[in-house]
Amino acid sequence: MTGQITQVIKRSGAVVPFNRDRIVNAIYRAAVTVGGRDRQRAELLADRVVAALEENTLPGQVLHIEEIQDLVEKVLIEKGHAKVAKEYILYRNKRTRRRQKAIEKTSLPSNNIPWAKIWHTLDWAVNHNLHTVESLNERVGRGEFPHIVHESESAYEDDLVVAAEQIFERRQELRLVIICGPSSSGKTTTTLKLEQLLEREGLKFLTLNVDNYFFNLDVHPKDEFGDYDYETPQSLDLPLVNEHLQRLVSGEEVKIPFYDFKTSRRFLDQTPMRLHEDELLLIDSLHGLYPAMSEGIPDETIFKLYLEPLLQLKGSSGYVRWTDLRLIRRMLRDASHRSYNPRQTLEHWHYVRASEMRNIIPFIGTTDYIINSGMPYELCLYRPRLLESFKKWERDYQDDPLRPDAYMRATRVRQLLEEVVPVDDESAVPHESLLREFIGGSTLKY
Repeated sequence: MTGQITQVIKRSGAVVPFNRDRIVNAIYRAAVTVGGRDRQRAELLADRVVAALEENTLPGQVLHIEEIQDLVEKVLIEKGHAKVAKEYILYRNKRTRRRQKAIEKTSLPSNNIPWAKIWHTLDWAVNHNLHTVESLNERVGRGEFPHIVHESESAYEDDLVVAAEQIFERRQELRLVIICGPSSSGKTTTTLKLEQLLEREGLKFLTLNVDNYFFNLDVHPKDEFGDYDYETPQSLDLPLVNEHLQRLVSGEEVKIPFYDFKTSRRFLDQTPMRLHEDELLLIDSLHGLYPAMSEGIPDETIFKLYLEPLLQLKGSSGYVRWTDLRLIRRMLRDASHRSYNPRQTLEHWHYVRASEMRNIIPFIGTTDYIINSGMPYELCLYRPRLLESFKKWERDYQDDPLRPDAYMRATRVRQLLEEVVPVDDESAVPHESLLREFIGGSTLKY
């Protein structure tokens, strides 16, 4: 009997509709990780899984997600896809360990957290009376918002100068500068500003746009909801990126591809590029720390700069989460520049975050310098823009078993924005500010 499986029990206990496409996407994602891009094969394997489920499930029986995943592993192995099965199992085990760690709430320090940088940022916040939402509100209430903007922007610019000085000191040995960080950390603005600073010191740059190395959309991995996933490093042709980087730093000419986002197609061997002796190759990339990208290039020839809004601001429910700041930033940017509904950003943010935890955060320790891109004043500007939306999303997702993450984030951000004094007038924000990348009005050419 076909179509008799209609519901699935999640690990949380919630009962949700059964979706065959999620099995397809999970298999295809595992295949992409080991170099495969045959989506039709993933479809066929998923159909095998569904057929086996239907054969062994009684009408009206509701399966647990673990039972389905067990059968996926079994089918992959039986059909001769051992490598894909291994990657699927590894990913599943990682998810299990992550859940266990979250439950245990371990207090052990993590090597992935830049404690020294965080302490420096907290010290700055305390000295400027910007370490709590209450103190921020008090200063705004006294009419000090323009001063807070100036202090915050100055701290970021100081960080930028330090990074530029370190690059300049190593200019004789460096060939490649990678500016990296998670989504909406401010990489684009920082890249432009850093380039300006170093050009004043006589350095020359050749910029490589890694977006041109995206695979065609039809072989792109998808997220669990069936949307194409541009967040994973496997969405890029990493072997080709690495080959071109190695050849460029060696002085060879390469022909870089061009990716047409209107047609979602990549065209190979389009633009000749060569790195001259007096130039540095500059890359702004979400996955600049991912080992496969720069594999084989001597470490001493690479400078890796990492960005994160390391805001040290405490509200009634604890410190402001950096990921929430970036979520808001991306909502504003995507709505303004990409015609992307902020609700969609919220719904899929947990997949963005999961990719960061797998492919970005574990490699923070390999960076040469970290810039704090968080601005204490930005929350004041976000409240009038998005508070009412977060209130609505919280209501909408409250009883939705498919969107527990969206509900949790909507609730948390709503509570935070309600605590902050709103500021409607953004005239104090410089037009070349990093924040303008997200709220609009920048004089920089992106």
